[in-house]
Amino acid sequence: MATLIRRAPLMPRGGLMGCARFMPAAGFMARRTFAMQVGQTRYTKEHEWVKLSAPNQATIGITDFAQSALGDVVFVDLPEAGSKLAKGDAFGSVESVKAASSVYAPVSGTVAESNEAVKDDNSLVNSKPESDGWMIKLDLSNPAELDELLERDAYDKHVQESQH
Repeated sequence: MATLIRRAPLMPRGGLMGCARFMPAAGFMARRTFAMQVGQTRYTKEHEWVKLSAPNQATIGITDFAQSALGDVVFVDLPEAGSKLAKGDAFGSVESVKAASSVYAPVSGTVAESNEAVKDDNSLVNSKPESDGWMIKLDLSNPAELDELLERDAYDKHVQESQH
């Protein structure tokens, strides 16, 4: 003879009239984990890089490919700390002997710091674009946007395809 297992009802008898909605306990909700970890770098198709420098802060600059395409950098304009940026907003510009180009925010947030060293010595953008030549540090308002950026292999493939 089969035994019937009775499950608890999902709602009280009489429905939800007069009752609070059933929600999982606060600790029960699954937390979203991001693929990007502190210390890792991601890239945009527009040749900016983003390094997660703290759990909610990213360092941003232009890639080596971008600086080589620009040529010798002669001027860098960067935002002031406290400036709010939405993903895709132009936050500064880089001028070289060849051209001028805007730099865009790959993610949203508030500028925590601009690299004064780059303003004083523009050549850092050419000599160390993905380290000392960083442009801004951004306190992230939407860390999930990091997951939309390219990993190194995908960025390298994008660069290779754009050269053909």
